[in-house]
Amino acid sequence: MASCLAPPLLLLLLLGSPSAVAPNRCVDAADACTADARCQRLRTAYVVQCLGPAAPGSCPRARCRRALRRFFARGPPELTHALLFCPCGGPACAERRRQTFVPSCAFSGPEPAPPSCLAPLDACEHSRVCRPTYLTFQASCAPAPSNLDGCLRDQIPSCLRAYAGLVGTAVTPNYVDNASARVAPWCDCGASGNRREECEVFRGLFTRNRCLDRAIQAFDGRWPSVLHDQLDPHQDPEHSLLQVSSADASLEGSSMLSVLPVLVLQPLL
Repeated sequence: MASCLAPPLLLLLLLGSPSAVAPNRCVDAADACTADARCQRLRTAYVVQCLGPAAPGSCPRARCRRALRRFFARGPPELTHALLFCPCGGPACAERRRQTFVPSCAFSGPEPAPPSCLAPLDACEHSRVCRPTYLTFQASCAPAPSNLDGCLRDQIPSCLRAYAGLVGTAVTPNYVDNASARVAPWCDCGASGNRREECEVFRGLFTRNRCLDRAIQAFDGRWPSVLHDQLDPHQDPEHSLLQVSSADASLEGSSMLSVLPVLVLQPLL
């Protein structure tokens, strides 16, 4: 799996010109979220939490993940899904998509190597938040053996919703690199002992799931028209960079130091 970029390198990557020759749907999705007060308010909230002050080498993961769950549960689905599933044709777009929800805090953590998948699986099984969401994902993204595409046509929207619902839980998945649309939780099965088969089955729900692969690929064809309605092609990029939603009451009373990372990252994450 690709390691997360250090914050300065991440900023250099994401601060690239939005007017690049190659189309970048992830930039379009971020701009559309910025233009929507509710989407931007909820996104600002998770950026603040996931980049909030913490001890060196750590992050406020519980608060970060809670804010992420709120973003996908309460945000407009056509916009939150566009940020998570924006189709990409190149590595710059794909890396931006991989960095959508500050994975250094919410996804991979400070460990140099991923833990056994049994750890997040067991944590999820004992969580009142994660367990029902995980069961919904299993049912909604179950491959359909009778269909060559991997899942039934009317199954795709529910699969995407169920996958998005896992973000911010103990089994939070993400894109594993900037060269593909492959996804996985931050774990492996190398040290799973006599539960190796159980571990492989769990990880295979993400890495060997034809229905999930098909659903993510099919999002390109379902690119929400609301994005085109909300994007202003004449918007000044410098103005967009510093735009802060007036509806973001969660930032009231915050110090300027806590707001500065958000000012930079709002149109980028």
